[in-house]
Amino acid sequence: METITINNPKQSLNNVSVGKNVKIFDFVNAYNCSIDDNSKIGAFVEIQKGVTIGKNCKISSHSFVCEGVHIENNVFIGHGVMFTNDRFPRATNPDGTQQTDKDWKVIKTFVKEGASIGSNATILCGITIGENALIGAGSVVTKDIPSNSIAAGNPAKVIKKIV
Repeated sequence: METITINNPKQSLNNVSVGKNVKIFDFVNAYNCSIDDNSKIGAFVEIQKGVTIGKNCKISSHSFVCEGVHIENNVFIGHGVMFTNDRFPRATNPDGTQQTDKDWKVIKTFVKEGASIGSNATILCGITIGENALIGAGSVVTKDIPSNSIAAGNPAKVIKKIV
Protein backbone atom coordinates (compact mmCIF):
# COMPACT_ATOMS: atom_id res chain seq x y z
CA MET A 1 0.00 0.00 0.00
CA GLU A 2 1.59 3.26 -1.11
CA THR A 3 -0.07 6.33 -2.51
CA ILE A 4 -3.51 7.78 -2.23
CA THR A 5 -4.58 10.97 -3.91
CA ILE A 6 -7.20 12.84 -1.96
CA ASN A 7 -8.44 15.95 -3.73
CA ASN A 8 -10.02 17.38 -0.61
CA PRO A 9 -9.71 16.36 3.03
CA LYS A 10 -13.51 16.16 3.37
CA GLN A 11 -13.48 12.37 3.35
CA SER A 12 -14.09 9.92 6.11
CA LEU A 13 -11.55 7.12 5.64
CA ASN A 14 -11.45 4.86 8.67
CA ASN A 15 -9.42 1.64 8.60
CA VAL A 16 -9.37 1.53 4.80
CA SER A 17 -6.73 -0.60 3.10
CA VAL A 18 -5.66 1.36 0.03
CA GLY A 19 -3.45 0.09 -2.81
CA LYS A 20 -1.00 2.00 -5.01
CA ASN A 21 -2.15 4.99 -7.06
CA VAL A 22 -5.71 5.00 -5.73
CA LYS A 23 -7.65 8.23 -6.33
CA ILE A 24 -10.41 9.18 -3.92
CA PHE A 25 -12.41 12.30 -4.67
CA ASP A 26 -14.40 14.71 -2.46
CA PHE A 27 -16.90 13.67 0.17
CA VAL A 28 -16.23 9.92 0.16
CA ASN A 29 -17.25 7.89 3.20
CA ALA A 30 -15.32 4.62 3.38
CA TYR A 31 -14.63 2.44 6.38
CA ASN A 32 -13.19 -1.00 7.17
CA CYS A 33 -12.92 -1.90 3.47
CA SER A 34 -10.20 -2.41 0.87
CA ILE A 35 -9.54 -0.61 -2.40
CA ASP A 36 -6.81 -2.10 -4.60
CA ASP A 37 -4.25 -0.53 -6.95
CA ASN A 38 -5.14 2.11 -9.56
CA SER A 39 -8.81 2.34 -8.63
CA LYS A 40 -10.78 5.61 -8.65
CA ILE A 41 -13.57 6.45 -6.23
CA GLY A 42 -15.81 9.35 -7.29
CA ALA A 43 -17.31 12.05 -5.12
CA PHE A 44 -20.15 11.30 -2.72
CA VAL A 45 -19.55 7.53 -2.70
CA GLU A 46 -20.08 5.38 0.40
CA ILE A 47 -18.15 2.13 0.79
CA GLN A 48 -19.08 0.13 3.87
CA LYS A 49 -17.22 -2.36 6.05
CA GLY A 50 -16.01 -5.59 4.52
CA VAL A 51 -16.32 -4.38 0.91
CA THR A 52 -13.48 -5.36 -1.42
CA ILE A 53 -12.72 -3.40 -4.57
CA GLY A 54 -10.15 -4.84 -6.98
CA LYS A 55 -7.49 -3.28 -9.16
CA ASN A 56 -8.25 -0.75 -11.91
CA CYS A 57 -11.87 -0.16 -10.89
CA LYS A 58 -13.86 3.00 -11.34
CA ILE A 59 -16.66 3.70 -8.89
CA SER A 60 -18.53 6.78 -10.17
CA SER A 61 -20.03 9.50 -8.02
CA HIS A 62 -23.08 9.08 -5.78
CA SER A 63 -22.83 5.26 -5.66
CA PHE A 64 -23.51 3.18 -2.57
CA VAL A 65 -21.47 0.01 -2.05
CA CYS A 66 -22.79 -1.71 1.05
CA GLU A 67 -21.38 -4.37 3.32
CA GLY A 68 -21.22 -7.76 1.60
CA VAL A 69 -20.30 -6.50 -1.88
CA HIS A 70 -17.15 -7.85 -3.54
CA ILE A 71 -15.95 -6.17 -6.73
CA GLU A 72 -13.18 -7.84 -8.74
CA ASN A 73 -10.58 -6.18 -11.02
CA ASN A 74 -11.33 -3.87 -13.96
CA VAL A 75 -14.95 -3.19 -12.99
CA PHE A 76 -16.85 -0.02 -13.91
CA ILE A 77 -19.64 1.20 -11.63
CA GLY A 78 -21.66 4.08 -13.12
CA HIS A 79 -23.08 7.10 -11.32
CA GLY A 80 -25.68 6.50 -8.63
CA VAL A 81 -25.45 2.70 -8.58
CA MET A 82 -27.06 1.23 -5.45
CA PHE A 83 -26.26 -2.17 -3.96
CA THR A 84 -28.37 -3.87 -1.28
CA ASN A 85 -27.45 -6.50 1.30
CA ASP A 86 -30.76 -7.48 2.91
CA ARG A 87 -33.74 -9.12 1.13
CA PHE A 88 -36.27 -8.15 3.81
CA PRO A 89 -35.05 -4.97 5.54
CA ARG A 90 -36.84 -3.85 8.68
CA ALA A 91 -36.14 -1.06 11.15
CA THR A 92 -37.53 -2.97 14.14
CA ASN A 93 -37.93 -6.52 15.43
CA PRO A 94 -41.39 -8.06 15.93
CA ASP A 95 -41.25 -6.95 19.59
CA GLY A 96 -40.80 -3.31 18.52
CA THR A 97 -37.11 -3.00 19.49
CA GLN A 98 -34.83 -1.37 16.98
CA GLN A 99 -32.79 -3.84 14.91
CA THR A 100 -29.00 -3.99 15.25
CA ASP A 101 -26.30 -5.83 13.30
CA LYS A 102 -27.08 -8.93 15.37
CA ASP A 103 -30.66 -9.07 14.06
CA TRP A 104 -29.85 -9.70 10.41
CA LYS A 105 -27.41 -11.51 8.14
CA VAL A 106 -25.51 -9.82 5.32
CA ILE A 107 -26.22 -11.42 1.95
CA LYS A 108 -23.16 -11.22 -0.30
CA THR A 109 -23.04 -9.94 -3.87
CA PHE A 110 -20.22 -10.50 -6.37
CA VAL A 111 -19.27 -8.38 -9.37
CA LYS A 112 -16.80 -10.36 -11.46
CA GLU A 113 -13.79 -9.14 -13.43
CA GLY A 114 -14.41 -6.69 -16.25
CA ALA A 115 -18.13 -6.17 -15.57
CA SER A 116 -19.76 -2.76 -16.14
CA ILE A 117 -22.83 -1.46 -14.37
CA GLY A 118 -24.68 1.50 -15.89
CA SER A 119 -25.76 4.60 -14.00
CA ASN A 120 -28.68 4.39 -11.59
CA ALA A 121 -28.81 0.58 -11.62
CA THR A 122 -29.97 -1.16 -8.47
CA ILE A 123 -28.28 -4.44 -7.61
CA LEU A 124 -30.21 -6.67 -5.22
CA CYS A 125 -28.20 -8.83 -2.84
CA GLY A 126 -27.26 -12.47 -3.21
CA ILE A 127 -26.40 -12.37 -6.88
CA THR A 128 -23.34 -12.61 -9.10
CA ILE A 129 -22.72 -10.39 -12.10
CA GLY A 130 -20.45 -12.45 -14.37
CA GLU A 131 -17.18 -11.57 -16.02
CA ASN A 132 -17.43 -8.86 -18.67
CA ALA A 133 -21.20 -8.57 -18.20
CA LEU A 134 -22.80 -5.23 -18.98
CA ILE A 135 -25.77 -3.95 -16.99
CA GLY A 136 -27.86 -1.25 -18.66
CA ALA A 137 -28.46 2.09 -16.99
CA GLY A 138 -31.46 2.13 -14.67
CA SER A 139 -31.74 -1.65 -14.52
CA VAL A 140 -32.88 -3.53 -11.43
CA VAL A 141 -30.80 -6.69 -11.17
CA THR A 142 -32.68 -9.38 -9.24
CA LYS A 143 -30.84 -12.54 -10.31
CA ASP A 144 -27.43 -13.73 -11.51
CA ILE A 145 -26.23 -12.32 -14.84
CA PRO A 146 -24.02 -14.71 -16.83
CA SER A 147 -20.54 -13.78 -18.00
CA ASN A 148 -20.29 -12.01 -21.35
CA SER A 149 -23.94 -10.92 -21.35
CA ILE A 150 -25.78 -7.64 -21.69
CA ALA A 151 -28.74 -7.29 -19.33
CA ALA A 152 -31.21 -4.44 -18.97
CA GLY A 153 -34.66 -3.58 -17.66
CA ASN A 154 -36.73 -3.98 -14.51
CA PRO A 155 -36.21 -6.72 -13.69
CA ALA A 156 -33.00 -6.98 -15.70
CA LYS A 157 -33.06 -9.68 -18.36
CA VAL A 158 -30.26 -10.88 -20.63
CA ILE A 159 -30.87 -9.26 -23.99
CA LYS A 160 -27.68 -10.23 -25.80
CA LYS A 161 -24.55 -12.32 -25.43
CA ILE A 162 -21.21 -10.59 -26.00
CA VAL A 163 -19.20 -12.53 -28.55
